[in-house]
Amino acid sequence: MRLVENQKLDEERALYGEDGLKVINCEFDGPADGESALKEGRNIEVRNSYFNLRYPFWHDENLLIENSSMSENCRAALWYSEKIRIKDSKLHGIKALRECADVSIENSDIISAEFGWSTRGIEMKHTEVTSEYFMMRSDHLNFDDVTLHGKYSFQYITDSVFENCHFDTKDAFWHAENVVIRNSVIKGEYLAWYCKNVTFENCTLIGTQPLCYCKGLKLINCTMIDTDLAFEKSEVEATVNNVVESIKNPASGVIHVKGVNEIIMDDPKAEGKIIIEE
Repeated sequence: MRLVENQKLDEERALYGEDGLKVINCEFDGPADGESALKEGRNIEVRNSYFNLRYPFWHDENLLIENSSMSENCRAALWYSEKIRIKDSKLHGIKALRECADVSIENSDIISAEFGWSTRGIEMKHTEVTSEYFMMRSDHLNFDDVTLHGKYSFQYITDSVFENCHFDTKDAFWHAENVVIRNSVIKGEYLAWYCKNVTFENCTLIGTQPLCYCKGLKLINCTMIDTDLAFEKSEVEATVNNVVESIKNPASGVIHVKGVNEIIMDDPKAEGKIIIEE
């Protein structure tokens, strides 16, 4: 592999089209303000480097990024790429990952609105995220120990698993399909409306008006805090181990719950059963 080390690169397409490249202790910054530094590359390793210019990794394949930092100016850093491994790095530019496949992110810090759109196959572990519209229209996500702050996350995702996560996020999992969330805390308003075949297992759900207009919804051994007007027009099977603020017009299924402060059944089409467990 060709070695590029201890250099400052700011030209347009500075390392374009390389196959077999190690980039060590480099800065992509400077007055030339060039874009697309490593576009159309293959078999690239990047370590201990800093990116302050736009679009560095487009149409790349087999890419490792480790101990590196992408600034706010490094927008749209990884697009249309596959076989990506990111470790111990900072991704702080908007739209940092999009239309990619086979991505692993570990021990990293992400501050990036509109991150991960239309991406297929992301494993993410031990990572902090601040983002809006996080992971929209992506599929086959596998997250473990991920903390998220930001609105409108995981909308229209499919075929995904989340474990040991903490999400503080509004309007999350809207229109999600075939998703499992385990041993996690999800805080935010209007959780998972219009979702299909979504399961929450051993989770804590916090916030107003969750889980409405759902199909194939399951809750297994969950806790619901400050959750009023829950389950409106949803097909649901649920076991909730605490007293819920209010439940409104579940369409069908059975909800087992320790107690409900208010049950609202004013829709003649609502046929869901609520069973109070002593």
